[in-house]
Amino acid sequence: MHVIIAPDCFTGTLTATQAAEAIAEGWRRKAPDDLLTVVPLSDGGPGFLDVLTTSVPGDSSIVTVSGPRGAPVPAALHITTDEGGRRTAWVESAQAIGLHLLEVPERDPGLTSTWGLGELLEAALTLGVDRIVVGLGGSSTNDAGAGMLAALGAGPRDVLAGGGAGLIATREGDLVGLTAARERFAGIELVAATDVASPLLGMQGASAIFSEQKGATPEQSQVLEGALGHFADQVRRVLPPGTDLLSGRERRLDREPGAGAAGGVGFGLMLLGARRASGVEIVLEAVGLSGLVAAADLVITGEGSLDWQSLQGKVVAGVAQVAAAHATPAVALAGRVLIGRRESMALGLSGAYAVADREEDVEAAMADPVGTLRARAERVAVTWSPRR
Repeated sequence: MHVIIAPDCFTGTLTATQAAEAIAEGWRRKAPDDLLTVVPLSDGGPGFLDVLTTSVPGDSSIVTVSGPRGAPVPAALHITTDEGGRRTAWVESAQAIGLHLLEVPERDPGLTSTWGLGELLEAALTLGVDRIVVGLGGSSTNDAGAGMLAALGAGPRDVLAGGGAGLIATREGDLVGLTAARERFAGIELVAATDVASPLLGMQGASAIFSEQKGATPEQSQVLEGALGHFADQVRRVLPPGTDLLSGRERRLDREPGAGAAGGVGFGLMLLGARRASGVEIVLEAVGLSGLVAAADLVITGEGSLDWQSLQGKVVAGVAQVAAAHATPAVALAGRVLIGRRESMALGLSGAYAVADREEDVEAAMADPVGTLRARAERVAVTWSPRR
């Protein structure tokens, strides 16, 4: 059999590369004659750049930027050139503002800033590229990209880069440089590669859905919602919204799908002229997964938790869709499987297997993520790889 192994990271335990290697090692123990092609994947969050640098030839460079609480952190830029000569800078927002950069006591989305991401984009601008693709996900911030905008010249750092809660003090005059910052990206295709379609505000917005994962209390989430709403109002005074060509109505960027990604960084990028695209689809196209799957007998994907979010633009859903297009069976290995058989089949999976079948197994899986995933892959290989 020819088997494609294409998982996402197992958040908090394994990178996508580590997960793919563990699955491959376990599979070889029971099916040593199978041909395995390992293709780690990402949906735009942590690991986005590692996946691309592994699969897409180009030149990488490291720059030092400000982390979410101001401490210096290293971040990479990957520059590729396609057959038409177009130069693309690939950027991973989590390298500058990721939640993993902070210890638990440091996590506070009311204070964390996207200033470092602005510095990373500044570095990309100096390289003479035609396109900049920013992978969004895994952020520690909830400031609507205000810090990022400040780093690019939109306004004063002390007002815009102090974290989401401080945006309640923003005034129209604090955004006098926003138009000029937007003009700096004229002629450059700016892409926000997101794994979520959340708007900036509301019950499905950045503060309501994601801020508690970043350390906010329910009360802080409400404060952040008000601060981001106030910031969006000030932005509209400086940068009047355009008109939707289909409906003729005012186009509100804060309501656009993906505006709430990475604590509202999607919104900030849209203010600079970015278009939103599926992070999964961008990665799948970049690594050429469709062509690989067309020549395979089975596809194995996976992630840390296979749950309701997996149904909405995550790696597992993207891989299953590609596999279905080629009538190639796909199965998923996950730390936990929290959806039923009906949901997994609707996703396009022929099977979904949990590393931790019971609640009491979770602790063991977290203690030895490589060993437990490898062991699960062995058992799946026995089911799916025919014996000689």
